Amino acid sequence: MTRQKKAKLVKIILYIVLSIYAFATIYPFIWAIAASFKPLREIVGGDLKIMPQNFTLDNYRYIFGRSSLFTQWFFNSLIVSVIGTTINIFLNTMAGYALARLNFPGRERIYYGFLALMMVPAQVLLIPNYLILLNLGMLDSFRALILPAAINLGNIFMMRQFFLSFPKDVEEAASIDGLGRFQTFFRIVMPLAKPSIATQAIFVFMGFWNEFMKPMLYLTSPNKYTLTLGLQTFQSQNGGVRWDQTMAASVITIIPIVILYTIFNKYFLQGVRMDGEK
Repeated sequence: MTRQKKAKLVKIILYIVLSIYAFATIYPFIWAIAASFKPLREIVGGDLKIMPQNFTLDNYRYIFGRSSLFTQWFFNSLIVSVIGTTINIFLNTMAGYALARLNFPGRERIYYGFLALMMVPAQVLLIPNYLILLNLGMLDSFRALILPAAINLGNIFMMRQFFLSFPKDVEEAASIDGLGRFQTFFRIVMPLAKPSIATQAIFVFMGFWNEFMKPMLYLTSPNKYTLTLGLQTFQSQNGGVRWDQTMAASVITIIPIVILYTIFNKYFLQGVRMDGEK
């Protein structure tokens, strides 16, 4: 067998393995979507067929009809995620830019301090954060979820690494044109940093949207629950799990993530040509 035929055979085997893995990964996701349109008896019957035998929209009617709090939980999560992501984008990006570009006393110490803090498990900080929020009177509010997570050290590090490779010629050209530091940052630097910012936005939004532990600790009023916490309540509110309604609720929870990823997906592989030209 020639080398060319061996390479072709290896490629075919690789594609087969990847196809099997892709199918095994996506099948449960597709089944969950299909199950949201099935009655309960069909789901618990153990049938793994994708297409519903008795197609129904009753699960979604129940969620948006009789389950009145579900819509509130959805918008609560949306508010927390959008505000938290917006704050993170600005603070993380500005902090990364400052650590990469500005010269000030203690810059390296702050940077290495951030690296050390990144090694601390988030679970260790749950109780101290709870006590601080309790003393500040911020428990059972969206501020308890947003403010402690207003920055992300991992994203600050990522933005710093991006700005270290950012061409200084662009900033110098902006300075010659009369732009100050803040004008240069918001009008020149941030637009050119779209790929990194978009990547950051997706991960931060997903972190806020999928957060469960903090809402469980900090929120007590059912009308202030986020979707993850509300979904747990929704699963057991009738004394047992209704898989038909739970599947419909789960499908709704992933819609914002899919939309966000679809919008910003192009930035993951997009290369930005920054050669200093105006």
